[in-house]
Amino acid sequence: MKKIWKEILILTIQLFLFYIVPLFAGVTEMGLVLLLIVGTFILSIIISSISKEKLKYFYPLVVSILFIPSIFIYYNETALIQIVWYFVDSLIGLVIGTIIYKLTNK
Repeated sequence: MKKIWKEILILTIQLFLFYIVPLFAGVTEMGLVLLLIVGTFILSIIISSISKEKLKYFYPLVVSILFIPSIFIYYNETALIQIVWYFVDSLIGLVIGTIIYKLTNK
């Protein structure tokens, strides 16, 4: 458990983004979506560049699964397409973070 505390911390922040931030969001839903997408992108770069565990490669899938309940809590069924956005967004961030990790640890 101590080996993956960084990953757990990042996933906790991701949960905060998906479930707490929408509580305080205003009327602008597009701004909220942009905030969530940018936050997911940054967190995936961080997890990929600081983690040495193979578990980090499951991050895009976990993020997509974690978003599903928030669709039914805060949004409606039309937001189901955002699952794909978060998967692709975190996958791109994971690739960029892996490149950063490889370049800094040569």
